[in-house]
Amino acid sequence: MSLTVNVQDAKTRLSELLKRVEAGEGVVIARAGHPIAELRPVRPTRPVFGMFADLGPVPDDAFDPLSDDELADWESVGDADPLTSGSSAR
Repeated sequence: MSLTVNVQDAKTRLSELLKRVEAGEGVVIARAGHPIAELRPVRPTRPVFGMFADLGPVPDDAFDPLSDDELADWESVGDADPLTSGSSAR
């Protein structure tokens, strides 16, 4: 449910109105009985990474430290010698 207040009342009671908005209530500000603005809570957004934006939001654990097994896998990737690994890059 939203509360409707006139502009002067909104100026006078702004702190109180913001507390109500933080609690989830909407507030409509009206001039001469006609709604002109709405105060509503801001929903936090998650970061979106450029070309990967279509993959969805970043999971909460994306930046957690790697386990020992995962770390060993990453560290072993660079161990292969490209000259002796059968690669024929000429």
